[in-house]
Amino acid sequence: MTPTPALPHSPLRSSGRTPLVLVIGGGTSGNALTVLLRRAGIAVDLVEASPDWKASLGSGITLQGNALRVLREVGVLDAIEKDGYTADGLAILTPDGTVLAAHEELRTGGDDLPAHIGMQRPRLQQLLIEQVRASGADIRLGTTATAFDQHEDRVDVAFSDGTSRRYDLVVGADGLHSATRRMIGITDEPVPTGMGIWRAPAPRPAGITRTEMVYGGPCFIAGYCPTSEDTVYTYLVEPARDRASLDPGSYADEMRRLSEGYGGVWPQLRAAFTDPKAVNYAWFDRHLVTGPWHRGRVVLVGDAAHCCPPTFAQGAAMSLEDALVLAELLAGPGDWDDRLLTAYHSRRLPRVRMVVDASVQLAQWLLDGERDADIPGLVHRTLTALQERP
Repeated sequence: MTPTPALPHSPLRSSGRTPLVLVIGGGTSGNALTVLLRRAGIAVDLVEASPDWKASLGSGITLQGNALRVLREVGVLDAIEKDGYTADGLAILTPDGTVLAAHEELRTGGDDLPAHIGMQRPRLQQLLIEQVRASGADIRLGTTATAFDQHEDRVDVAFSDGTSRRYDLVVGADGLHSATRRMIGITDEPVPTGMGIWRAPAPRPAGITRTEMVYGGPCFIAGYCPTSEDTVYTYLVEPARDRASLDPGSYADEMRRLSEGYGGVWPQLRAAFTDPKAVNYAWFDRHLVTGPWHRGRVVLVGDAAHCCPPTFAQGAAMSLEDALVLAELLAGPGDWDDRLLTAYHSRRLPRVRMVVDASVQLAQWLLDGERDADIPGLVHRTLTALQERP
């Protein structure tokens, strides 16, 4: 790989030529960015390593208001409201199911958007895929970028299928273990926090119309969030285990066992944990590239640049905001130079750092069994700050 020079002042925006961007990764941030760039009249190639391009892991996702604000710009909000489950409330329960506190959530996307919508993660991915296909982007599945040859005004990219092409900009949206990040010499890597999460879908019990969580009992957190009229997303958070020692065939048994310490609707939910293939186990990681998110004409978005434990349900929101801000800057009047990509990093880093630090702090308090921790205060301060536009 050749050295990656800083971008010089570029005449691209005034040349009249349609710029061409390569987006590597067809997940949440990559798909959203592709749609937003195409709507700005920018040509996009999207390559995705998976040959089937679908979200098979993760039963559900909580989309808070600031995520919905971006998804509205992408054009999928109406479908999300139709297929997901809108809830403005959150309740904290005791392990036996008694309600300790219930309140409305802050609307981080503004008063015209719900506080959050829960939905099935594969459905969200499908909605984004449909928008990408409709955008006219050039899509190649089962394909990865294998080398970058950077020049002052372009990047020549070689692909795993033996082809190559020249781009004005390359965006690495290829997730937590980003090959793009490593290829451009950024050495920051995700670090486990010491927590693991079990997740599974289940039928929605009658009367469950909000997110409900327990802090305590056999697990650090036991909760569920409606994801449609018929389904909920359930999760149990515990100390991280050696994943190599876990038999995937036992996943449903493990989730049933862990949930036995909880009352309320948990016996009803537990009865649905029968298929080990429907249960997902993952670690909580923290990751933040604090230095520049670009090298030359290759820049990172989403989990490739940052991720946090889902204790604030802000992972997808931060990735979507990256896509929105980068698309806004690329579609603006400025040249695609080092200053523009530095401005992108400068706008995103303080907000992302706040969310990563708060998410990790909440997880650490739970790990340490900190009884006097100001969890309500941390949550309120963080979500209040997120009401500001990115």
